Amino acid sequence: MKTLLIKFTTLAIVFLFVTESAQAQITGGIQYYRPMDKTGINMFEPSKETDVEFDGFNVHIGLQNTMQFQALSQSGNDDLNELGTNFNLPTSNIDFDAQLANGVRMHLRSWVASPGQGASFHIKGGYIQFDRLDFVTEGFMEDLMDNVRVRIGHMDFNYGDAHFRRSDNAHTMHNPFVGNYIMDAYTNEIGGEVYYMSGPFLGMVGMTNSRMNQNILKQEDEDLQDKPTFFGKLGFDSQINEDLRFRLTGSALTVSQTEAVYLYGGDRAASGRYYGVLDAGGGDTEGRFNPDFSVSGFAPGGPIAGEVTAFQINPFVRFRGLEFFGVIENASGKNTTEDDTRSFTQLGGELLYRFGQDDRFYIGTRYNTVSGEMANGNDIDINRLNIGGGWFLANNIMTKIEYVNQSYDGFADGDIRNNAEFSG
Repeated sequence: MKTLLIKFTTLAIVFLFVTESAQAQITGGIQYYRPMDKTGINMFEPSKETDVEFDGFNVHIGLQNTMQFQALSQSGNDDLNELGTNFNLPTSNIDFDAQLANGVRMHLRSWVASPGQGASFHIKGGYIQFDRLDFVTEGFMEDLMDNVRVRIGHMDFNYGDAHFRRSDNAHTMHNPFVGNYIMDAYTNEIGGEVYYMSGPFLGMVGMTNSRMNQNILKQEDEDLQDKPTFFGKLGFDSQINEDLRFRLTGSALTVSQTEAVYLYGGDRAASGRYYGVLDAGGGDTEGRFNPDFSVSGFAPGGPIAGEVTAFQINPFVRFRGLEFFGVIENASGKNTTEDDTRSFTQLGGELLYRFGQDDRFYIGTRYNTVSGEMANGNDIDINRLNIGGGWFLANNIMTKIEYVNQSYDGFADGDIRNNAEFSG
C-alpha cells in the first residue's frame, strides 16, 4: 500500500507540466497572425485571408509561463552527473504583437527567464510583416498583395515545418511533447522572406546574413568572412473535405561559408527541456545534437569557418482526430579543416489522437532518429522514443505528461555520449 501511494503521488506531481499562456488585448485585433494558444495549433504559416478589420493601431501582449517537473535518469560515461527528481527553473516569455497599419504587423519576443540565459531578461528578436501596402496609398499593388507576404527582421526563419511545433523557452503549447527534435533546426538571424500564396499552394524564398550575434566588424581572414544563407520552401496545404486535411512541404537551405553554423545550435534559451542530460561541462544540449559543421571561436587557434546544405520534407495528415506529422531531413557540410563533406540524416514521426470537446485531450507517440558521420570518422546513431498526452484546461492553459527514452551509439570512447542513455 505504501509503494502504491508513492507511485500515485509521483504520477500526480509529474502531471504538473503546465503551460499557461495569456493574451492581454489592449484594443482591436491582429491581422495575419498565428495565435500562441490552442487555437494556433496546426496553423503553420498564417493564412493570407483574415476576418480582422483594421481599426487603427492595436497591441497584443502575450504572457507565457511553463513549470516542469523532471524525473529522468541517465547511464553510460562515469563522468555523467546523477540526475535528481525535482522541478526545473520555470521559464517565462513576453510577446508583443502590434498592428501598425492595415496589413502590417510587428512581432517581438523576450525571454524573461530561461535556463540558457539564467534569470536575466533577454530580447530574442522580432520582425515586421507586410501583407498590404495601403500605407503607401490606399489599394497600392492590391492585386499582387492578395498573394504576396514580406517578412523582415531578426527572427527564426522559416526552414522546415518542425519549428512550428517546437518549444521556444516558455512557449510550449504548440509542442505535443516535452522536447524538440534531436537535430533542432532553429536559429535567429537578420534577414527577410518573400512568400507567394495561392489557394493551397505556398512558395517562399529568403536570405539572412548568417550571423546570430550581430556586429559590424570585418574579418581580416577572408576564409572566415560570413556569406549569406539562402533558403526556400514549397508546399501544398488543403482541407480536402470536412474530415481530411493534407499538407506537404519541402525546404532547402545553403550557406557556403560562415564563422559559425548555427542551424542546429542556435537556441540560446536551452529549449531542449531535458535539463542536465549528458552535460559535458558547459556543453549541455539537453538531448539534442549539433553536427558541428563549424568550430566556434573557443577552438584553439581561433574560429574555423564552415558550410552546410540542408533539406527537410514534412508531411502532415489529419483525419478527424487522428494526426500524423513527419520529418525527413538531410544536412551535409564541413569546416575548413576537413577535406570531405559529412552528412547526417534525421527521420521523425508523430502520431497523435486528439479527442474530447474541441480536442481538449490528446495522446500520442513520437519516434526520432539521427545518423551520420562525425569529424573523427565515427558513424553515430541517436534514437529517441516519446510517449505522452495532454489536456487543455482552457485554450490558454494546458498540462502534459511524457515518457522519453533516448540512446546514443557509435561515439568515440572519450566522448561523454558514447553508449549513453537517458530515460524517465
